[in-house]
Amino acid sequence: MSSEYDVKNLDLAPGGRLRIEWAEQEMPVLRQIRERLAKEQPLKGLRISACLHVTTETANLMRTLQSGGADVVLCASNPLSTQDDVAASLVHHDEIPVYAVRGEDNDTYFQHINAALDHQPHITMDDGADLVSELHKGRTDLLNDVMGGTEETTTGVIRLRAMAKDGALKFPVIAVNDSLTKHLFDNRYGTGQSTIDGIIRATNLLLAGRVVVVAGYGWCSRGIAMRAKGLGARVIVTEIDPVKALEAVMDGYQVMPMLDAAPIGDIFVTSTGDINVIDIPHMERMKHGAVLANSGHFNVEINLKGLAELSDRPAELVNRHVERYHLKDGRVLYLLGEGRLINLAAAEGHPASVMDMSFANQALGAEYMLANHDQLENIVYTIPAQVDAEIASLKLAAMGVKIDTLTDEQVAYLNQWQEGTI
Repeated sequence: MSSEYDVKNLDLAPGGRLRIEWAEQEMPVLRQIRERLAKEQPLKGLRISACLHVTTETANLMRTLQSGGADVVLCASNPLSTQDDVAASLVHHDEIPVYAVRGEDNDTYFQHINAALDHQPHITMDDGADLVSELHKGRTDLLNDVMGGTEETTTGVIRLRAMAKDGALKFPVIAVNDSLTKHLFDNRYGTGQSTIDGIIRATNLLLAGRVVVVAGYGWCSRGIAMRAKGLGARVIVTEIDPVKALEAVMDGYQVMPMLDAAPIGDIFVTSTGDINVIDIPHMERMKHGAVLANSGHFNVEINLKGLAELSDRPAELVNRHVERYHLKDGRVLYLLGEGRLINLAAAEGHPASVMDMSFANQALGAEYMLANHDQLENIVYTIPAQVDAEIASLKLAAMGVKIDTLTDEQVAYLNQWQEGTI
């Protein structure tokens, strides 16, 4: 067992191991990658510091990297996303140092990030770019050892592209989020289902007949809107991008500015990656009893400071993940999961079957970075298309789905320009 770790209670490890094994059966792509890595040992001697949600799915990724020879350390990428039994199991059963305790305060959160950086990583593995940001701001002495990194989520990719644009990024990063086998499935189906799951677990509200306002219409928000609609909610979408707004209209949703949606909505869900998407002017117009939830990575999408300023007393915890705010004008608003990503604050995050593809991208991304880092610039890259296709093929095979292949004649036709109408 590792001697360096900070988890809630190692006695939770047996239960965590059972849950990790339960998730593994839904992750056949990662399992196949693990089997190959275990034989080939391409990551032998590689130090990886990972800042990810500490869940059963992440545990299987860590075990996969370890099987390939990597020396891995894990810390949490959100104070409320850690599954304590999983953290305990990784330490106890796999001897992987883990620094994560569910509900840790911000100071502890960044202490844990720095503990992961003490590992002196060759490769960083991030979800939200807090690890990379801390490395560039406070641990620059470690930069010379870093070959590159991978980034899991939209919010992190936005931050990293901003760093690259400013010339601040000191090593190449693969945007796992931009892989087709990640955002088309994880973001849409994973975030869609797990966000609604988190809202229902926190509130036990019936969505049918209610007005659900979804901020944004990127892939995560599309999934949320789809699932809410499927449960009988009337869905309103707010957007700042005219093309995405048009898509939402064509998909059958009502589209309007958040200021107009504010007095109509019963439940509000943000998932944009931006700050103060729900702001004071919106909250001032919301109906009594409106529910606010966030599914973006950071707890900045709802103006929490503004909500407190509108209130005449401290918030009351009326359910495990539900805070009641009494506003000065007599209305009440409910905040879920402290404004943190609700699918992990109140539920278990994405289903293992979609994280199977996302974490296959992480594992293969680390392998690709090791092999190609000396040829890459200090910018954000998308994983090669052939890796995306490999992951999709493995997933289809695991699902028992077969597809067509082109004939030689068809390949030849697609690679010429002379033939047209005959």
